[in-house]
Amino acid sequence: MLIHTDDKPYSCDVCSKCFKLKSTLQQHFLIHTDEKPYGCNKCSKCFKLKSTLQQHFLIHTGEKPYGCNKCSKCFKLKSTLQQHFLIHTGKKPYSCNVCSKCVNQKFTLQRHMLIHTGNKPYSCDVCSKCFKLKSTLQRHILIHTDDKPYSCDVCSKCFKLKSTLQQHFLIHTGKKPYSCNVCSKCFNQKSTLQRHMLIHTGDKPYSCDVCNKFCRQKSTLQRHLSKHTDDKPY
Repeated sequence: MLIHTDDKPYSCDVCSKCFKLKSTLQQHFLIHTDEKPYGCNKCSKCFKLKSTLQQHFLIHTGEKPYGCNKCSKCFKLKSTLQQHFLIHTGKKPYSCNVCSKCVNQKFTLQRHMLIHTGNKPYSCDVCSKCFKLKSTLQRHILIHTDDKPYSCDVCSKCFKLKSTLQQHFLIHTGKKPYSCNVCSKCFNQKSTLQRHMLIHTGDKPYSCDVCNKFCRQKSTLQRHLSKHTDDKPY
């Protein structure tokens, strides 16, 4: 009957928090101890709460029981689905207390806040370079290895970054999503469009340290530099 009342007769001896059910108090009390009585029979990782173990176990099963009724995307956790659903509602409940920018996910706000703090908490063990995001560090680490985990399904060419694979794949599709707003010529890579735009602007951002000649492209500068040396690149 306590469900229908506000009575919470069970209180924690440590922090005085109160609960309606004795079992809930017992679960809560584990917060104040180092006990983790619920162990995973797949990887032996232990947890304080049975519900946390159940969520963890989905990692091993691959199950994603929570489906979005808007786009059918599925998630392992109900909380992740709830966060995802904000994409469809347009709600942005998390706001920055510095610039008032609003975002739809808490972790997006946390990433955004790094702009204002300047903190770069993730550092490379190899070269000590620091990054604001863990994902950026993980991409950076590939520079120090030969790993190319992203492969093209068409030609099997491998890449270090997923974004580079996506750009490469446009070669096979024939799509050219980047168009010049001056002459409407289209390209399959943003970098190619940027180089093309120099034709219209006349900019020559690459300069020779020897004779101060300016070039539109880095490759043109490199060819030019060989004139000042004995190198013959071709």
